[in-house]
Parts: sequence; structure tokens; C-alpha cells
Amino acid sequence: MEHSVSPIGSEKESFDFEALLDEGIRIDFPRKGEIREGVIASITPDQILVNVGTKSEGVITGRELESIPKDILESFDVDQPILVYILDPEDQNGNLVLSYTKAYEEQIWKKAEEAMASKEAIDSVISGYNKGGLIVDFGILRGFIPASQIALSRRMDVSGESPEQRYGKMVGQPIRIRIIEVDRERRRLIFSERQASSETRESLKQKVIDGLTEGEILTGRVASLADFGAFININGMADGLVHLSEISWDHIRKPSDVLQVGQEVQVKVISVDKEKNRIGLSIRQTQDDPWLGQVAKYQVGQLVEGVITRLTKFGAFAKLDDAFEGLIHISEISDKRIEHAKEVLKEGDKVTLRIIKIDPANHRIGLSVRRVDSMAYSEMDWDTLMADLDSLTEE
Repeated sequence: MEHSVSPIGSEKESFDFEALLDEGIRIDFPRKGEIREGVIASITPDQILVNVGTKSEGVITGRELESIPKDILESFDVDQPILVYILDPEDQNGNLVLSYTKAYEEQIWKKAEEAMASKEAIDSVISGYNKGGLIVDFGILRGFIPASQIALSRRMDVSGESPEQRYGKMVGQPIRIRIIEVDRERRRLIFSERQASSETRESLKQKVIDGLTEGEILTGRVASLADFGAFININGMADGLVHLSEISWDHIRKPSDVLQVGQEVQVKVISVDKEKNRIGLSIRQTQDDPWLGQVAKYQVGQLVEGVITRLTKFGAFAKLDDAFEGLIHISEISDKRIEHAKEVLKEGDKVTLRIIKIDPANHRIGLSVRRVDSMAYSEMDWDTLMADLDSLTEE
């Protein structure tokens, strides 16, 4: 009979191979890009070893160690569970290379996606700015709030030409925001403060009105025009009225003679009615009053020549020059009692008049016929006569 002879050691080798195969099946080999939960095995200044269920421990070192935020790194302790990202299952030295930052970042991206889906409001802090808006932190990620998405109440305080002037003072301020865009590929996180805000236009208008002070000068924009005046928008929130009489020092027939919708203007707050939510504004009071400069050549008591332009029951109007017209009250026309100015004067008459009143606030000049020869002004008349003679002598 022939007997088959087994090679020496074949049974042992078969057993070892099967054991290794079985062990290989049980070992969960790490894959690049995978996120695993591990346990910190040791911490040194140069590296962190993490047990992730493989034969050898994974290592966080170099730039990956440096990228861990200081506050998080200081909170690590041996035996603490953490999530890690597999950068390389086996580098050239046979090490399993890990990253905590990438795993943490992945968690943050997932939270961002969940927060956007749920429309959850998030409390954060303004950490910076650029020319287009504000920057906020979301975990270790940075997000952007475009200027158009900043709450109207915050935009009320924005002024200046440069980003620093507009947004610099906001750094460090708390802010409630909502995520409106998540783009991992472009690493974009876009937030909106407006969508997280409960403010209404009426509440903002009330806030503007409550903060106004009569006499202050503001910059506004013409929102609309009517026959009786112009509505000026302040801070994008509230409209105030500039009455026709407060638009210009010059006489105008309608607001569109000097204004157009969208035009930026300086306005002075002249009245605030908080009960009716009304704001009275003036454009002309932000400008020098030309009448005051022109009337400076006249003084009370001065004799002037005028032309009668209109006659009424209460008096007559006389034109002094192209810029001024004054009123002669009926009581100042004659020493005798008269019922109507036409009893003494007629339109077109050239008469000598005395200025008895100058009212800068109301742009009015009071004139008199009967006081032309009044002794009350004799000294003034004498001084004027002497001045005229001196000027003739000099000539």
C-alpha cells in the first residue's frame, strides 16, 4: 500500500494562515478620508497618539498638531475620546497619520448644514469685516454676512467711507444670525442677521423717531414728491416731511423745481411728534439764509425809496429793490384815520419810506410813510446826511 506523507510543518502553517486570515477579517483597516472615534493614548509637545482600533496607534503631529486651536488642545487629556480624520493609513514610515482639525471641521460643516435646514438662529460674535460686510466665527470656520444681510437697526449706525469707519466699532459685538448658504467645495458660509431678526419696519421706524432730536442735522434721501412738499427717507427706515416752504429760501412753485426722487439731501429736524409718528424736516435751514446777508444793508430808522406795488385794506406793499418788499401797515400811512390805503397811495407811486421793523425770522420789513419826518429819528437822519456829504466831498 502506498501512504501519502504530509510535508513537515504543513498543518501548523495552515493553521497560522487561517488565523491570520481570520484576524485580517476582524481588523478594521483604516481608509483615507474616513472619520473615526478614537481615544487619546498619550500627549507630548510634539505629537498626540490616538488609539483608533488598529494594531498601532495613529499620530497627530506637525502642522496638524499646530492647527488645533489652543483652547481645545489644552482641554485634551489621556483616555479622552475624540474624533479623528484619516489623512494617510500608512505613510513612508509606516505611521497611521491623523488629523483632529479636519474631523472637527467636518463636524462643523455638518452642523452648518443642519442649522441651515432647520433655519435655526445662531448666537455669535463679530470677529472682523471687509469692504463687503461682516465676518463671524462658526466653530473653527469663518462665515460672511453681506452688507445687505445686516439688520436694519445695525445699519442705522453705519457711517463713513472706509470699511473701518463703517464696521470697525462693531468688532466684538454679539450678533444673532441664520445660515443661508453652505458650500463646502468653495468653503463658503454665508449668514444673514436680517433673517434671524424679529424687527419689523414699524418697530424700526419707532426706534428712529425715538432717537431724533429737534435741531440735529441728518443726511436723507428724497423718497417721494407731492405738491405740498417732499418726503425724505432717514436711515432707510422712516420718512419725514419737508413742507414746500422749508425746501428753499427762494420762492418755488413745487418741490420738483429743485428736487428729484433719489437725491441725497441734508435736512434739519424741526419737529418730532412721537404720538403720531411724524417728523418735520427742513432743507433750507441747513443752508445760509441769503435774505439775512442782503438785508444787512438796511437798519431800523433808515430812510429808503420804494415803489408801491399793492394796496389792501390793511395797508400797502412797497418794493425797495429786486430782493425786498416791505409792508406799510394802514396805521403807518397817514396821521389821519383812513379806511383803505388807496385813499392816500396808488400803485406805482414812488415814495420815501422809513424802515420801522426788520423781522429776520419771518423775512419781513415794516415800513412807514407818516414817520418819514418823525423827530424820533432826527439824530439818525442827521448822521446819515453828514455821511452822505462826506462821501460827496471825497468824490
